[in-house]
Amino acid sequence: MDGGGSTLLDEQTQTQPNYTYEDGDEERFSHYVPKDKLMAAMVDGIPVKALCGKMWVPSRDPDRFPICPQCKEIYEKMQN
Repeated sequence: MDGGGSTLLDEQTQTQPNYTYEDGDEERFSHYVPKDKLMAAMVDGIPVKALCGKMWVPSRDPDRFPICPQCKEIYEKMQN
């Protein structure tokens, strides 16, 4: 065997982020909220309300999750 497939596997492994997920993360989305309220929520632990209506105290890296489809739809309508 010439090991030709190992390079592809190594490249795929290197391009995939090395995240540690917690229980329930597969159900999570990144939501749209006003930036000033997001900063206050993260610093002071104050709940924020997303465009879709979800209320929560943000504590995770939003780049790890897909964008909430409802928030995205509402945001796009606001831009028109």
